[in-house]
Amino acid sequence: MSETRTVRVDGDTPYLIDIGPGLLQGDGPARHARGRHALLVSDSHVAPLYAVAVESALRSAHPQLKLATHVLPAGEASKTLASFGGVIEALAALGATRDATVYALGGGVVGDLAGFAAACWMRGVDCVQLPTTLLAMVDSSVGGKTAVDIPQGKNLVGAFHPPRAVIADTSALRTLPPRELRAGLAEVIKYGALGDPLFFQWLEAERHALLAGDDRALAEAIARSCAHKAAIVARDPLEKGERALLNLGHTFGHAIEAEQGFASADGEALNHGEAVAVGMVLAARMSAALGMAPDEDADRLEALLAAFELPTRIPAGLAPQALLERMRLDKKNLAGRLRLVLWRGIGRAEVVPDVDEAAVLGILARG
Repeated sequence: MSETRTVRVDGDTPYLIDIGPGLLQGDGPARHARGRHALLVSDSHVAPLYAVAVESALRSAHPQLKLATHVLPAGEASKTLASFGGVIEALAALGATRDATVYALGGGVVGDLAGFAAACWMRGVDCVQLPTTLLAMVDSSVGGKTAVDIPQGKNLVGAFHPPRAVIADTSALRTLPPRELRAGLAEVIKYGALGDPLFFQWLEAERHALLAGDDRALAEAIARSCAHKAAIVARDPLEKGERALLNLGHTFGHAIEAEQGFASADGEALNHGEAVAVGMVLAARMSAALGMAPDEDADRLEALLAAFELPTRIPAGLAPQALLERMRLDKKNLAGRLRLVLWRGIGRAEVVPDVDEAAVLGILARG
């Protein structure tokens, strides 16, 4: 992998996604600092690895820049209103004005939290996403959806705030724990499952290279995933229609995450990518049960997820009725009725309104 790939996200506020190795070490982050203040938000795992390089690049390119760094405890448990308040207080202490830039250096938690703070500070300042996990590179850093969790559910408080730029340094994936790499691959598989059967076939063929962290295969997977999401986001930036398809597996997955307590500190709970993997299988089985899609496609999806060493069953101890209660809080629901992203088969996802709760409960009971 020797060159940077660029994906353009069109729309009212277009921006570029740069994908390639060594981008955090270069001038990429500094190109997007346009005011007097910058806040670098990171977490306790990522900051020791990359914060100094980003800080040095910013200070070298902008000697007069007032720069501060705010480090969060790593993990989903930090994606709270209290942590959001901490970022806001850091912006206030910096004296950040409306031309400030917030840099989100880390995975999805940091990106969502920093993006939400950028959306709210003085009614909106620039945010530059610097994703360091595969999941963040292909999903949460792209599209401008920002949010925090509350005890009642995941991502229930947030805003749409497109980034000024996304810089995905694929070198960062070399320090990613294998479990986190697999979690990101779940979101990559999602793009093939919802709208691109040829990409799905490519993932089946390249699974060994992807699991091994092959630079070429990962760069291709990231670029194709981002291109898929960019096209959908450009057509539906505020999730009024087609963009909901990107939530394939997420209604089930978010319910699992919420019910198990958002990736508990003991590491026993499923992380986001793992929960989405289970959710996609449940959505595929739900589609088959409703007569929308063949069982064979659900089997093929489950086999691919299993080949990537991802879970495909609901964890033990989660009650079906409790999961259904969580699903009732999903943002896609309308008029109190379940609205799920299901499919007609691989590459043909669709939004289905008013799904029968008894049928959903039956799928949840099967695990």
